Amino acid sequence: MSLRSLSRRTFASLRNHNYRRYFIGQTVSLVGTWMQATAQSWLVLVLTHSATDIGVVVALQTLPMLLLGPYGGVVADRVDKRRFQIVLQLIMGVQAAVMAILTLTHTVSYLEVCVLAVVLGLNNSFEYPARQAFMLEMVGTQDLPNAISLNSAMINAARTLGPAIAGVLIATVGEGWCFAINALSFVAVVGSLLGMDTTRLSPTTPAARTPGQLREGVRYVVRTPQLAVPLLMMTLVGVFAYEFQVTLPLVASSVFGGGAETYGALTAAMGFGAVLGGLTTATRGRTGLGPITSAVTAFGIFLVVAALAPMLSIEYLALAAVGFAGVLFQAVGNATMQLVAEPQMRGRVMALWSVAFFGSTPIGGPLIGWVTSVAGARTGLAVGAVSCLVAAAIALGYRSVSRTRAAGLDSASESDAS
Repeated sequence: MSLRSLSRRTFASLRNHNYRRYFIGQTVSLVGTWMQATAQSWLVLVLTHSATDIGVVVALQTLPMLLLGPYGGVVADRVDKRRFQIVLQLIMGVQAAVMAILTLTHTVSYLEVCVLAVVLGLNNSFEYPARQAFMLEMVGTQDLPNAISLNSAMINAARTLGPAIAGVLIATVGEGWCFAINALSFVAVVGSLLGMDTTRLSPTTPAARTPGQLREGVRYVVRTPQLAVPLLMMTLVGVFAYEFQVTLPLVASSVFGGGAETYGALTAAMGFGAVLGGLTTATRGRTGLGPITSAVTAFGIFLVVAALAPMLSIEYLALAAVGFAGVLFQAVGNATMQLVAEPQMRGRVMALWSVAFFGSTPIGGPLIGWVTSVAGARTGLAVGAVSCLVAAAIALGYRSVSRTRAAGLDSASESDAS
């Protein structure tokens, strides 16, 4: 395969006018989002000197997703997703501006950070399902895996750049400017949504308002193993492994004796690996339980290496590998869920995925925060590694049972035929 054809395959969905605009706007906005996430964790550490308190803030930010995320999917199936996102993105910009004002005026308190984290979480519980379900309306079924993978690469490129910028700003002018830049960054994504050519969109017919739609979505996932197994895997990994906002500040400060710059560099290293993972997924375009299982196994192995790394240089490499495998697991799982789900159920299915990915943090955040406080940051990473390997074992067990049943059915059919 030539370099040109490889490039066309990797970036296929960017040929779509609307997705290209959206991709650029989201990239700008997400750099600001990761700057805010980095600054928020460091601000809480400065205010309270407690890893548990960082975990509490992260949990408060994701608790609404756990409680309201499934209903957010119901709403996403009922509304115009593009217009809905415009409103929600504006609200997030206001939240960032309030954080900036409080921090720059040196009046911010831990309680205020907690309250604003809840506000952001409430918004995210509706925005994430709508954003995920909107992807298919922009690019169509053929380019969906590529668009999701490029989106993951973009998110993690922002994770690389955002924390690096935040680390410099925190060390020079303070956390407040990270929040201020994030507030301004929402102009880009709102502008991309407003400027779309709506004639090129393929909106799903909104679902009618009927009783029991949330229960209907849950029952649909439960009776569809191709959805239920990846969702169970993400729930387990989401609780214990994706808690890097809690563990990495302590890895930087207590394990390697660094400051905000080290924390930003660790996060950036993981983001760099995740960018490579997203681009790899975009090129290959594989979906299904097999690739998901391979990715989560690699995720667990690399987390073991990160937990044991004796030197900072090795930790950077290990976290880059963690980022690579972590985004492979998330992106392949996301694409698989969307392609398997029926169109009228997609918002609810992706809401449950978002609950597993983000909404599990109210449980995992404080728990991993407590583990790191008691046993150290290395143990927090090791717990995440174990969860990944258990998730892989669940998938392998399901695939083994499925093959055994299929072989039994084939044997029974051959016996009946004879």
